[in-house]
Amino acid sequence: MKSFSKLSIVTIRERLSDQRISPHTLNQLRRDPRRGVQKFYETLKERYEKERTERLRLDAMLNFERLLWRSGSRHIAGVDEVGIGPLAGPVVAAAVVFPPTVALPGVDDSKRLTAEEREGLALAIKKESLGIGIGVAEVGEIDKLNVYHAGLLAMRRAVEALPTPPDHVLVDARTIPELPMPQNAFNQGDGINFSIAAASIIAKTYRDRLMRELDEAYPGYGFAKHKGYGTVEHQQAIRRLGPCLIHRMSYPFIRELCGDFSAGFYSLKQQLEESRSAETLRRFEALAKDQWARLNDKEQRKLRLMLLRRWKTVE
Repeated sequence: MKSFSKLSIVTIRERLSDQRISPHTLNQLRRDPRRGVQKFYETLKERYEKERTERLRLDAMLNFERLLWRSGSRHIAGVDEVGIGPLAGPVVAAAVVFPPTVALPGVDDSKRLTAEEREGLALAIKKESLGIGIGVAEVGEIDKLNVYHAGLLAMRRAVEALPTPPDHVLVDARTIPELPMPQNAFNQGDGINFSIAAASIIAKTYRDRLMRELDEAYPGYGFAKHKGYGTVEHQQAIRRLGPCLIHRMSYPFIRELCGDFSAGFYSLKQQLEESRSAETLRRFEALAKDQWARLNDKEQRKLRLMLLRRWKTVE
C-alpha cells in the first residue's frame, strides 16, 4: 500500500486492524491530517510499541537457546518444577523442547500469569513444541527424600520422558543429577529464559489439573482452590478433618496443625501472634523465658524462628 490519502478512514481501519504494523505505515498515518486517521494512528502506535516491547523481551529470553542452536545443538530442553511450597500433593516438573523458529508472545514465568493466560499458553506451547516431558514425585517420595531432592527427581523424570533425548538442558536454579547431557542453571530462570518459562507453564497447568482431580478424591480440604498451599482455609481443614493421604507428613507444620506440639507451645504461639508492637513483644519474651524450660528442643527452635520473624514486622 503506497498511500492512505485516497482511502476512507473506514477502509484504512479494515485493512490495518489485524495487520502487523511497520514504522513506515505509522509514519504515513502520522502525516495524514484527517482527525479520524490521527485517532487511529494513536491506537496503532500504542499497539506497535507494545508489540515491539514484547518482541524485545522474547529476544532476550531466547538469547541462550539461539547461542546453542547456532553452535549445533538441536534439541534444547527447558526444565522447571512446581509444587515445592504446598503442604499437600506431588511435585510436578516439565521439560519442553522448541524448534529454532519458535515465537510465542506472552510466554513468561507462570507465577506472573493468570490461570486463563496459563491455560491458553499451555495449548500454544503443546502445538509449537517438538516435545514435552512430564515428571512427578509423589508425596511418599517427598516425605522420604525431602522436597528439594524430590523436585530434582521430578525434573530428571521430565527430561527422561521427552520423546527425543535433548542435546542440552536449561534448568531453573539447580543442576539435575544423573543426566548425561550438559546443563546450564539460571537463577530465576523461569523469568528470564524462554524454554524454562514454557516448562513452568506446562508444569503449573498440569499440577493444577491434578489438584482439581485430587479435590474430588479427598473432598473438604479445598484442593481445587488452593492447590495444596498452606492457606488459612487449608489449615482450618487439616485441624477439622486431620491430614489425608496426600498431605506431606514429614512437614513439621502439618504435625503442628494436628496438635503434635505441647499445650504450652500452642499457648505461647497464640500470644506471640497477638503481639504486634515492640512493647508487647518484649513482654512476650519475658513470659516465654519463664516457660522456656517446659518446651522441648523442637518447640524452642520453632518459637525462636517465629519470634525472629515477628520482630522483623515491627522494626
